[in-house]
Amino acid sequence: MEKSSDSCALAIATIVMGIIAGASSGLLSIVLDATERVFFHFTETNAIPVAFSATPLNRLLAPIIGALIVSVVWYFMQLHYRPVKLSKAVDGEKMPMGATIMHVTAQVFYVGTGGSIGRELAPREAGAMWAQSWIRLGDRIGWLKLAPEDRRLLIAAAAGAGFAGVYIAPITGAMFCLEILYKKIDKKAVIVSLTMAAIATMVGAIVKGWQPYYLVASRQFSLRLIPFVVIVAPLMGFLGTWYKRLIGRASALRVKDRRIFITMPLAGALTGAVACFFPEIMGNGRGVAQMAINVTSVSHSAVALLLFGFFAKGLVTLATISGGGYGGTLTPSIAMGSSLGVLLGMIFIQAMPGEPLMQFAVLGAAFFLAATQQAPLMAMFMLFEVCHLNFSALLPLGLGVALSMAISNWMQAQKA
Repeated sequence: MEKSSDSCALAIATIVMGIIAGASSGLLSIVLDATERVFFHFTETNAIPVAFSATPLNRLLAPIIGALIVSVVWYFMQLHYRPVKLSKAVDGEKMPMGATIMHVTAQVFYVGTGGSIGRELAPREAGAMWAQSWIRLGDRIGWLKLAPEDRRLLIAAAAGAGFAGVYIAPITGAMFCLEILYKKIDKKAVIVSLTMAAIATMVGAIVKGWQPYYLVASRQFSLRLIPFVVIVAPLMGFLGTWYKRLIGRASALRVKDRRIFITMPLAGALTGAVACFFPEIMGNGRGVAQMAINVTSVSHSAVALLLFGFFAKGLVTLATISGGGYGGTLTPSIAMGSSLGVLLGMIFIQAMPGEPLMQFAVLGAAFFLAATQQAPLMAMFMLFEVCHLNFSALLPLGLGVALSMAISNWMQAQKA
């Protein structure tokens, strides 16, 4: 009877938190859309991922203004509060509701003004915060009280569900829970994480719809891509691991004192200056990734744009983090990986012509993402879900993320 009671409490929490996490993610999506309309007078879609129609002056000033605003928010917020890492939240460190709501809203707002950082951290933090609130409610209502291990699982699953509700990717949200936060796979963990992510996806889709996040025209993958996978995936693992280290260093150097009033506007100015002639740099990286996916032929101009997109997105995102900004690195990693994937694909098709370049973008993104996030299953299923790929993509994706992670693990073992 005791086990039955625990299971009932966890089942109720799973359903309720799926709804709440999905609604929270939908609300953050509305905040992003509203910010983009105010600053750029445009609505983001997979066909128009950034504000191409905005004037160069608009693209210059918007990230600066956004950086000025969030620098004030983060400075005064951090006088009494430090953002709680999700891993710490899973272990029980409290996420104050007011400060956390302010923190996640600032992240999404800055992305909406064109700031170069991922927006996926905000809905994950919001999901974890709501899960902690539910746990506290359960402690007051005896029959909803959760066992200690179930509390960890609920918070991890809610973070993953928040992700799923934004990107309409239930398997990816569950994998984020299992691979990165909970770090344990058993029947209960799979049931809770998948159920919650699926519910959050359905709720989030009320706002975002069911269309793919990235537009990929050719979704049928050929076995002729396997040589590319075998050669390129280890390289992506090497480069992705190095970029993960750079992210770690930037995070360690993140400005948290009064200097943020200078460093964040400088990061915004850098982003805006690049956006004057390369608008794809703005936001979470969707523009750079879609640009890479849209390349259909080899040309000097395409090579130049892809190279610039790869280095510019990586450097500007690091500048944002070290300058005092908070946000995700997942979608910027997709942008970098897709750009590099197409560049290497251009070389590959010289020897084996016939494969669409856009597929090299998808593969490169997954391989690079696996290394930067240290989550092969999440990386594989994220590209599969957000691009609405055919099942034929699973073989090259699966083999590639495995090879990428093998190199990444070897590098980390060598460093240790």
